[in-house]
Amino acid sequence: MKEYAFSHEEQSRQTQAIPEIDILWITAGLSCDGDTIAMTAATQPSIEEILLGGIPWIPKVRLHNPFLTYDNGAEFMEHFYSAAAGKLSPFILVIEGSIPDETNKKEGYWASFGTDAKSGQPILTCDWIDQLAPKAWAVVAAGTCAAYGGIHAMAGNPTGCMGLPDYLGWEWKSHAGIPIVCVPGCPVQPDNFMETLLYLLNMATGRAPMIPLDDALRPRWLFGQTVHEGCDRGGYYEQAQFADSYGSVQCIVKLGCWGPVVQCNVGKRGWMSGIGGCPNVGGICIGCTMPGFPDKFMPFMDQPPGSLLSSNAVATYGKAIHALRRFTQASMNKEPSWRGLRHTA
Repeated sequence: MKEYAFSHEEQSRQTQAIPEIDILWITAGLSCDGDTIAMTAATQPSIEEILLGGIPWIPKVRLHNPFLTYDNGAEFMEHFYSAAAGKLSPFILVIEGSIPDETNKKEGYWASFGTDAKSGQPILTCDWIDQLAPKAWAVVAAGTCAAYGGIHAMAGNPTGCMGLPDYLGWEWKSHAGIPIVCVPGCPVQPDNFMETLLYLLNMATGRAPMIPLDDALRPRWLFGQTVHEGCDRGGYYEQAQFADSYGSVQCIVKLGCWGPVVQCNVGKRGWMSGIGGCPNVGGICIGCTMPGFPDKFMPFMDQPPGSLLSSNAVATYGKAIHALRRFTQASMNKEPSWRGLRHTA
């Protein structure tokens, strides 16, 4: 995985203590807004703990999200206008939804947010990104659509949409020297996003080093392992016990699960409070945290080509080992021969 190196100047810029910070969250990309809704289910930490000061040493946080804010209308938009004018600093810019290509048509637009006071026309989402990203302390892509384009960026889509790294550039850094931080998921796993946000807030006070990212700009500690490596069904795979229908507790790779190659921790972390998660409840992994999603993982219900070879390779070994284990298990389920004997004089 790619390692990001930073100069002393960049490190000093991002480690200067920040007492308070705004989070400007734009949901006006091509999106279902599911990442915002998912975030409300987080518990490690929860959004309430962040906003109400329940976690020591982090900056005071003001969140400006159109679904979760008390402000509305012009009052809500004022935060974004102020930031664009350089009057609101520092702030973290969060983008939810894929970024359309506004140059691929003769007229009209794909996505907008707010209204221009002079012209009365909608302000394009891309224009907001152009204005706010250079002024942001850090930029975060929430969910796979914002990170890599997601479902809206499938081959043949008319919008030409893309992820934030494709739009800004994969080597882009904020003025604090921080690369784009991508937290993929369709939608994002709640605690993954909030934990990443907490890491950035600790960076803002100088209590954490530069956030470690992989070559897809994902936090390495969250996306360093595959679904399979943290899956409750992994033991069945090793024993060559594969489900042939839904509802089985066995490995579901033959039903179309891409878990052995997909970098995601949902199998281990669950969805809410450690409960749920795709393979944990019998759902196949369709690769939603990966840059190649969805095109490279379709059709979803077909067995992944690579698993045909691997599952056949493990079959002979797995079945033999499982048989030996059953023999040993039967032996271990019996008391030693010297117990329970009646001793008579």
